[in-house]
Amino acid sequence: MNENEQKQQGLQIELTPEVAQGEYANFAIITHSSSDFVFDFARVLPGVPKAQVKSRVIMAPEHAKRLMLALQENIGRYERAFGPIKLPNQPQEGRTIAPFNTNKGEA
Repeated sequence: MNENEQKQQGLQIELTPEVAQGEYANFAIITHSSSDFVFDFARVLPGVPKAQVKSRVIMAPEHAKRLMLALQENIGRYERAFGPIKLPNQPQEGRTIAPFNTNKGEA
């Protein structure tokens, strides 16, 4: 099968009902080694001292870069359609971006 035939057929993706439900995450921790990127998606709730990791995705650096480019492209599309996404108190480069101040413990 040549490349054009593969493109015409497309890639079929299976989405089970359990995975289709998704997991809500409002915090991500990204770590890496020389061979892998690890994305931990967690849920942080006010007044709860511990964030619970809901999903971990591990990928090769090349796929992580493809993900970054796809995310940049999709955020650009979103902002063109709905306006800029605003981040309150945007942190300095290299700092963690938390969804809200977790030190107050407010609900």
